[in-house]
Amino acid sequence: MNKREIPFSPPDIIDEDINEVIEVLKSGWITTGPQTKLFENEIASYLGTNKAVGLNSCTASLEMTMRILGIGEGDEVIVPAYTYTATAASVHHTGAAINMIDCNSENFEMDYNSLEKIINEKTKAIIPVDIGGKPCDYNKIYNIIENKKHLFEAKSDLQSRFSRIVIIADAAHSFGAKYLGNMSGDIADFTCFSFHAVKNLTTAEGGGVTWKPQSFINDEELYKKFMLISLHGQSKDALSKSKVGQWEYDIIAPLYKCNMTDIQATLGRSQLKRYNEILERRKEIIEFYNEHIVDEFTEKMTHFDENLKSSGHLYLLNIKGANEEQRNEIIQKMALKGISCNVHYKPLPLLTAYKEMGFDINNFPNAYNRFKNEITLPLNTKLSNDDIDYVVKSLNEILLEVGELNV
Repeated sequence: MNKREIPFSPPDIIDEDINEVIEVLKSGWITTGPQTKLFENEIASYLGTNKAVGLNSCTASLEMTMRILGIGEGDEVIVPAYTYTATAASVHHTGAAINMIDCNSENFEMDYNSLEKIINEKTKAIIPVDIGGKPCDYNKIYNIIENKKHLFEAKSDLQSRFSRIVIIADAAHSFGAKYLGNMSGDIADFTCFSFHAVKNLTTAEGGGVTWKPQSFINDEELYKKFMLISLHGQSKDALSKSKVGQWEYDIIAPLYKCNMTDIQATLGRSQLKRYNEILERRKEIIEFYNEHIVDEFTEKMTHFDENLKSSGHLYLLNIKGANEEQRNEIIQKMALKGISCNVHYKPLPLLTAYKEMGFDINNFPNAYNRFKNEITLPLNTKLSNDDIDYVVKSLNEILLEVGELNV
């Protein structure tokens, strides 16, 4: 048995991260408090936005954003078929209908030509997904919704202010990415991030929301709405209530519970200090893979060009001409060499929950063709140069062993 083990995506936790968390544990305040507020401010500063909201997941961030917009029963939200369940599940939680769209044939992004065709009077939002950390073509999406502006029917005050379909980016992968010089977080109307354990920057579990500055949005008012909706509709947070004589509070509405804690925020703050180094190392690994993985058998995802800079969260690779069986065989052979690979993603219509909603993979051929021969290689900052060299040599050998693919 091969004793060498290369895990897929371990968290990059250093002693400084641990020590910072220990200090918070000793402080006597571990839930939402001063560290969370500092983390929110630092995120906003890093991304170039006026405000940021820390929550307990990207899923909650998506759902709370839609609820604040007043999206619910009778509405439709467009989501790609090629994504993780969180994107669509957050829509389902609000009571709105999921309007699913195929990806295009060239890459993992949604089919923008089809996007324009499926927009209707019920469409209230579009959730593009920045797969692998590569931002979508947001200019194209903005142009499409502008062309369809005449169909929009607002159902809330905030929707009326936008006066068009709202773009809510699922940026679970793209914290630190850039599109046309703008940071992810300052591109879409709203942007939702994940700080889950496998993400570039982790708070163990966690997420956040930012929004693009707009003349018709009062940032403080919107921030307070996020605070209310994420903490039971309580008029005071726990820190304010804990002050001497300040126990009294009100519940504005029976709302939700998805706040971030100071333990999580402290870990995030510590990681943010070295985040540019993390991004640079991920770029180095991607460039090494791009240069040394054999081109004959593979199609590589573009992470960097004149218009965009990926956060380098995932290295997605399509094996030319391979079917599911051959793709799975390659993954197994890599596992025998101690290399843990993955697949991103199984399209939603292949999953039981979405089949039972009536979605059929036959209606999403591009998503299936992208999935059937996709392999995601290890990409994390714990990898040494020797590790990535071993991954490349192992994959190239296996591709030759598997043999006559239809290239």
